[in-house]
Amino acid sequence: MKYGQHMIIAAATAAALVLLGGCGSGDGTAEGSGNASAGTGLAVVATTPEVADFVRTIGGSDVTVTQIIKPNVDPHEYEPTPADIQSIGKAAIVVKNGVGLEKWLDQTIESAGFKGTVVDSSQGVTLREGDHEEGEEGNEEGEAEGHDPHIWHNPLNAKTMVTNIENGLATADPAHADVFAGNLKSYSAELDKLDADNEAAFARIPADQRKLVTNHDAFGYYVDRYKLEFVGSVIPSLDTSAELSAKQLNDLIAKIKATGTKAIFAETSLPPKSAEAIANQAGVKVIGGEDALYGDSIGAEGTPQGTYLGAERHNTQVIVTALGG
Repeated sequence: MKYGQHMIIAAATAAALVLLGGCGSGDGTAEGSGNASAGTGLAVVATTPEVADFVRTIGGSDVTVTQIIKPNVDPHEYEPTPADIQSIGKAAIVVKNGVGLEKWLDQTIESAGFKGTVVDSSQGVTLREGDHEEGEEGNEEGEAEGHDPHIWHNPLNAKTMVTNIENGLATADPAHADVFAGNLKSYSAELDKLDADNEAAFARIPADQRKLVTNHDAFGYYVDRYKLEFVGSVIPSLDTSAELSAKQLNDLIAKIKATGTKAIFAETSLPPKSAEAIANQAGVKVIGGEDALYGDSIGAEGTPQGTYLGAERHNTQVIVTALGG
């Protein structure tokens, strides 16, 4: 972790201690730290919108979930707040995506004095390298350097993630283990249907037309699962901190033209300006606005895209429509 991040977390810790001193007993949720499900069940902090949705689905009314990162916020650049530290300090379980996506989490957990269990939902997922080659399985911390953290874009990986979450919840709350197991069985069937529907949708598109250009390299697991061709990304990185060099920019434009790629897909958590500029030079359209893809997030609570299933269905519908399916 960079020095500046240490300073931010230290300052947040001090502020959180002030908050804690004046709060007394709480319900395990913290205002401003994302969506929290109502109730008095097992107190769980979930880091990302996808993971939080999984926990709510498996835990149901027997968990109280505090979601750290809000919808359409870039998780790669996230910085923890005093409310995050307060929530983690009160939780029984922290559930993370893993694979290094939450670079800020370990230090925040230490600052919060958290003594509960950390559930790494990536355990058992076969990870991809940054160059689109399949890598080794996640290590014990689930933060293998150089691996693609966007594991949820393959529904079969999502099945592994929710299984890890169910195990964590059942261990912490054995009295409701049967409920968690039943919810897992039902949701796993929905994930299987999502996967089958995606495969059927892409089967309608000729293989040589399944070309994808996105804002950043977030869809590798999706590309692999549904046999798409990844042409390139506006931000040439698994995270969002990199920028295209002049040569990379020209190469991407040339590759878009040479491959007959039809569109560049913007993402909800990233500004579309660079994608629009490249599309203009390449002579292709940008798919954005309400049709922007959910690359690092899901939609706002209460919208059709406000769940993992809804966001992934949206992505497939948008991509298939744009590519001519």
